[in-house]
Amino acid sequence: ISLSLASFFFPSLCRSFSATLFIYCTTCVKESACIDQLTRNQYILTRLGFILCGSREKRSRMPPRTQAEEAAIAASGITAFDNQTEQGGGKEEDDETASVFSMKSLLWHGGSAWDAWFSCASNQVAQVLLTLPYSFSQLGMLSGVLLQLFYGFLGSWTAYLISVLYIEYRTRKEKENVSFKNHVIQWYEVLDGLLGPYWKAAGLAFNCTFLLFGSVIQLIACASNIYYINDRLDKRTWTYIFGACCATTVFIPSFHNYRIWSFLGLGMTTYTAWYLTIAAAVHGQAEGVVHSGPTRLVLYFTGATNILYTFGGHAVTVEIMHAMWKPQKFKYIYLLATLYVFTLTLPSAAAMYRAFGDQLLTHSNAFSLLPKSGWRDAAVILMLIHQFITFGFACTPLYFVWEKVIGMHDTRSICLRALARLPVVIPIWFLAIIFPFFGPINSAVGALLVSFTVYIIPALAHMLTYRTPSARQVPRLCCVQNAAEKPPLFLPSWTAMYVVNAFVVGWVLVVGFGLGGWASITNFVRQIDTFGLFAKCYQCPKPQPAPALAPQQQRH
Repeated sequence: ISLSLASFFFPSLCRSFSATLFIYCTTCVKESACIDQLTRNQYILTRLGFILCGSREKRSRMPPRTQAEEAAIAASGITAFDNQTEQGGGKEEDDETASVFSMKSLLWHGGSAWDAWFSCASNQVAQVLLTLPYSFSQLGMLSGVLLQLFYGFLGSWTAYLISVLYIEYRTRKEKENVSFKNHVIQWYEVLDGLLGPYWKAAGLAFNCTFLLFGSVIQLIACASNIYYINDRLDKRTWTYIFGACCATTVFIPSFHNYRIWSFLGLGMTTYTAWYLTIAAAVHGQAEGVVHSGPTRLVLYFTGATNILYTFGGHAVTVEIMHAMWKPQKFKYIYLLATLYVFTLTLPSAAAMYRAFGDQLLTHSNAFSLLPKSGWRDAAVILMLIHQFITFGFACTPLYFVWEKVIGMHDTRSICLRALARLPVVIPIWFLAIIFPFFGPINSAVGALLVSFTVYIIPALAHMLTYRTPSARQVPRLCCVQNAAEKPPLFLPSWTAMYVVNAFVVGWVLVVGFGLGGWASITNFVRQIDTFGLFAKCYQCPKPQPAPALAPQQQRH
């Protein structure tokens, strides 16, 4: 009370006194394992006085965090850290505010919650938007809608688990005075720090393989899409061309630098999704259209694993979090991004399936059934640009891993790092030429890689990290910090979280990896038998034979 009254008459003196008292109280907290009620009251009163004493000063003149607050945070174990990574020129939030009118900052340096949302939404739905109608023809309308909703929320849950584990790992390392300046934390490093080297090896193997084939899929999609604008070149030749174009992503240092690209990418995807919806509605149902799905188990589980792949695009979650100025804000960003993605995937897939039905079973790219027009060409071009961006999203974590292997991760020169990254692009280019099966390859990658990378491993890692009572103890002023994050508000019990995680592991292991793996591999082998490896033009329409001349014309 005295501090509150004095703040109105002697703000400067009172602020100095309260800061000193605040440091004293928090030091006592640090030195004792548990504090009594009197010390807790001192903490609250001095914190209140600390705020009130500065109430008459302009907030623009106050530093973002004073030394007294830093001492309190260090003593109480509260998780609060800023990212000051220099990968790609990252900077603190205050620097971003100071240079708000800088064009370079506007287009190049991104680390806000909005940047993370755009990155998640843009990366989550790319070329899969064009294959979801194909999945609906395999699943049927009802199963297609329900599985999109189910896997969308399931993916959001495991993305939340990954964010919690990142904060847990980051908090433990910050306590050990480990600096992450000019270093990007990755998922396999989180697993290594929390669970040991075997988990690191598993995370590294699955994550890198998934991102490798994710990049391959983007190249295949580029060749498949451009063919519907210019069919004078076959799809394999277009793969050569776009492989060279996508190799330029080696010059983008980190996820900090995808600000404008993420924004544009989401806009392009939004246009394409609503073009598909409106074009299918205007076209109406094709003559003699049939909606027979589902007809076979192989096709049903192939379609299901393609949807599992669609909402399993958070293999880059840790890198996106590390690019944020305040990673603690990420927890629900992926869910919000998924809710927006639903507005793109559900209407477009349902409208296309209603219009064309079973024709989609032999046309995995939705563009192939829509009539050629300026609107379609615009959608194709926008998707090509977006797939270039998504290729960069998938490749950037691979670039980081490769840089760390060869010792170039701390290099400040963008040109040297770009040169060092080029070997990563070559196997991606080669695999896209070997397996040009746009559509079926999505399901195979979803069943064999996505199921473990972004569903099973995060759920198991969360269960094992918090398996002991001491690890589950949430931060308080009266005890040493253990769990950096408490359970979410909608699921406040650790037991309930354990049950949900066990369900995720069981479901994805049996349905996604087991049945989905069987179905997708069967379908994939069928594509190889039909078209062969190194197919020159996968699912291209056969050239029409020249009309035979009439007998009278032949005599002439």
